[in-house]
Amino acid sequence: MLNVQPQHVASRPPARKARPHRTGGGLDVEQAEAALVEHYPRLVRLAYLLLPADLDRGRRVLVAHAVTQRALPKGRTPPSVIPAQAQGREGDPGYAVVRMRIVRAALEAGGKRRLLPRLSQLPPLLPQVWGLRLFPRSGGAGELALEQRLSALSPAGRAAYVLRGLERLPDDEVREVLESAGVENPYTAVREADKVPVQYTLLDSPEFDPCALQARPTDLMRRRQHTKAALAAAAAAAVCAALVLMPGEGWGPDGAAAPPYASNPAARAALDPGELTRVAPGAWKTSARLDFSAWPARGALADDEPLLRRALAVWARPGRTVQVSATTGTPSGGPAGPPQLLYAGEVDGARVVLLHDGLRIVRYAEPATGTTGAALDFARVDGASDVTAGAVVVGRSDGNVRYLLAPWVTGAAGRDLLGTGEGARKEPLDIGPDGVTSPLAGPVQQQPGACTAWNALELTGDGGRRMVTDLGELTPAALTVGDPGSAPADFGPKSREAWRPLVCSLTGMRGQGVRSVNAWRFAQQPLPDGTGTAAWVCTRSETWRGRGTQALAHFRPPGVEAAAVTAKGTDVTDCGARDPQVVAGVLWKASSGAWHLLAAGGPRTASLTASGGVRAEARGRFLSAPAEQGARADLEATLSDGRTVDGLG
Repeated sequence: MLNVQPQHVASRPPARKARPHRTGGGLDVEQAEAALVEHYPRLVRLAYLLLPADLDRGRRVLVAHAVTQRALPKGRTPPSVIPAQAQGREGDPGYAVVRMRIVRAALEAGGKRRLLPRLSQLPPLLPQVWGLRLFPRSGGAGELALEQRLSALSPAGRAAYVLRGLERLPDDEVREVLESAGVENPYTAVREADKVPVQYTLLDSPEFDPCALQARPTDLMRRRQHTKAALAAAAAAAVCAALVLMPGEGWGPDGAAAPPYASNPAARAALDPGELTRVAPGAWKTSARLDFSAWPARGALADDEPLLRRALAVWARPGRTVQVSATTGTPSGGPAGPPQLLYAGEVDGARVVLLHDGLRIVRYAEPATGTTGAALDFARVDGASDVTAGAVVVGRSDGNVRYLLAPWVTGAAGRDLLGTGEGARKEPLDIGPDGVTSPLAGPVQQQPGACTAWNALELTGDGGRRMVTDLGELTPAALTVGDPGSAPADFGPKSREAWRPLVCSLTGMRGQGVRSVNAWRFAQQPLPDGTGTAAWVCTRSETWRGRGTQALAHFRPPGVEAAAVTAKGTDVTDCGARDPQVVAGVLWKASSGAWHLLAAGGPRTASLTASGGVRAEARGRFLSAPAEQGARADLEATLSDGRTVDGLG
């Protein structure tokens, strides 16, 4: 590692002053130079973060140093140019001026190209490092995801986020710095920065430190033997060599794998099929956890090095012809290091490779004949368990789905969760020696108002029976039944009966990155006309990303096949292990034609109150009150510990 940070420099920003600072006679170059030298590492990091992400990392490092060094004023700075605010992280006017000039130059570098480009848009004359390639150390998945989110912002929006996070400036000072740097609408930039989640600690990561660098030599033989003209020819030869290494037609710069954009040891290792992690077939039997990290490498093409090389190259640099899809909240960037090989084989006329990098499952597919066209699918799978890591979709064809099963799964069968009698019988699936199942018809794409069948996958193993269902993503969602937070029970006849009136509600969860859905019958309420007892059920979907959870309250009176959804909540704690409580209500019409407000709460409910269109109170878990058709009421429950909760939705 090459450390270009000055030995005597402290990388902390200047101390905060209590009052705005103005200098009556302007700013001397010596003051600006002192601030730049003292805080050089932080200022270079600021420049590196503000520069456009489409620069390769080596050039971005050099441009960051060039922008920072060019930020030194040429002469005395007049007072009108010094930012009025000297609070926050500035502390002295020299630091404020240098920082403002860095922000302005970085924004210009990321702006639109003109016929005559600005100085910041040209390759830097200085600094130059001959014979070495320099780049920061690679970070983790968090830094990769943050960089992708920042690259989607405008240059001004990116600057607003970085000034907030790195410099710890409040919004009014952020707007002032942006305005001083020439941004036309700093208010819009600050609002745009709000779209990126607050992850300011990642900005101090080594991923964004252009002063702590790794160094690798360039081509030593060519550097020794050739002149500048010969070096230009060698560069062209290197490009041609890269194209030759792309196997088959369609894998060049305009094909599925685009030209390289960076070169560092981690990136090179991630593209080397010989460096792929391969887990032994029996390792899962002694593994401390059962998830995708315990899956062995399987498939007839697991040793096909050209196929694996193409898969890795397309993952790192998908070209314009590649069809890329990712579940909600899943980053689609290249691997940070050598991933784990799960499967490589031919499925339904396509060569398929499944890879795992600890955060994601990645599926690469290409036609079995020819090299035109490729697909790349991403799905987030961090925090998986034996229940949620039991199967992965390996192929889809004509409405059918093939799954690659976990090594601990011993049997698989299809189940129509809406079926009764003969229709509820299971359809055994063949499992090949590579762990791939025979085709199973996926859940039918239901038309609005029509839901007549729902095929799910039943898995059998040492842990009992589990049920998963395809929701249009790489990983099927696990279906469970029971109290929130309890261990998943064996999915037998009682569980299938519990899900039968609820399964059609899964239609609205397609493509949402759902990991699991639990059904919890939290109450059974006697009907006021004495015709029986209605069931209250809450289903809660958990997502791989944590956000986007969904809780649905279902009401099912006796004699009704499908439960009605009466309330919905998104990103709430209701029905979850963190706070297993729920309150829901419905307007119900009795056989006599009279309307009633029915409401029920979870086991800890002590009393219920209705307000708004219907006013009523009841002790205990249930409330029943006469109501008018179309009336709307607000529900509130008091729990046994005195806490109050509102009705779901």
